[in-house]
Amino acid sequence: MSKDKLAKKNKSEKKAKSGKKKDLPFNAEELAQSITQAARSMRTALSHNLSASGLYAGQDGVILALAQEGSMTPGQIAQKLGVKAPTMTRTIGRMEAQGFVERSADDGDGRLTMVKLTEAGLKSVEHINTSLADCNARAVDGLSAKEVKTVVKLLRAIDANLQSFESID
Repeated sequence: MSKDKLAKKNKSEKKAKSGKKKDLPFNAEELAQSITQAARSMRTALSHNLSASGLYAGQDGVILALAQEGSMTPGQIAQKLGVKAPTMTRTIGRMEAQGFVERSADDGDGRLTMVKLTEAGLKSVEHINTSLADCNARAVDGLSAKEVKTVVKLLRAIDANLQSFESID
């Protein structure tokens, strides 16, 4: 470990031991509100781009997961996307009615229901990827590559912190 990293580690350990928290340079609500609003804006922009293809919010994730994995159970899709199984069941029902996915019994275990993309679902993957690229470009307009990399790194760290907090409960 380099001297700089060791010094930083020792400094952070001393702060942790002293029980003092850094004073945040903004009010306590600002971080949560900013993240929530940015996520809503991104989701709204993506939904707008996807609406031309008949897709609704959240369906893009199902299609991309199935495009990557082939076929999955509704429970596997729900777990991968971080949603509850009943929500996924409703989403799959709607997507089946729209012609994007189809359900069938598993070949190995007839008790399991498998979900896979239809031809229309497969065709929508390119539109989803184009929509994602467009939204990403709009979101980072005016930011440098280094700033984007930093934002992604920080958001992943925040997510990991919150995920570990959830698992403690």
